[in-house]
Amino acid sequence: MSDYITVRLSRPIASVHVLDDCPASVGDSQAVVRSDLSQESSPDLEAHKAKLSQACQALISAAAKLDEFYGKLFVEHKEEIAKLSVEIARRILAQKVENGDYEIHSIIQEALQNAPSRHDVIVHLNPEDYAQCQKALHQEGQDGALDGIQFVSDWSVGRAECLLETPNGIIKSLINENLERIGRALQKAS
Repeated sequence: MSDYITVRLSRPIASVHVLDDCPASVGDSQAVVRSDLSQESSPDLEAHKAKLSQACQALISAAAKLDEFYGKLFVEHKEEIAKLSVEIARRILAQKVENGDYEIHSIIQEALQNAPSRHDVIVHLNPEDYAQCQKALHQEGQDGALDGIQFVSDWSVGRAECLLETPNGIIKSLINENLERIGRALQKAS
């Protein structure tokens, strides 16, 4: 079984010479290792160091530029992804509104959650939604959830939207405003 020798040097090996007529064997402690650092002249060594230093500075500069480009690219794409997501949602919602595939009660309930109280509230609805809401209220009967709320037909309100008048102010549940708020939140996220 052969023994391994570990040699630690304080500086890199510049050159190695194999000694053919060495009397010592490889495993013997008398083995001679020679490092010849004097072959390369001092001006050449300094020139190599200067070139390596320039190369390192160029790499550091390139890495910094890549990092800056990556950050800028990520921000731009994040904004584009948020805009694209909102536009897709806008088109899906427009199709659902056109098909009447929404529940006006859910929209009203969500808007009412933002109202300070449910008393003396006037809910403005698109005439088509108003008719649907009145029909649903008569079929289900009033269960007390909408007590104190007055419904008004209003052409200025779009389908699947509502506007609440409260004693403390107006609460809007408008599709475009909700989508814009979602878009801003997406751009701030991550």
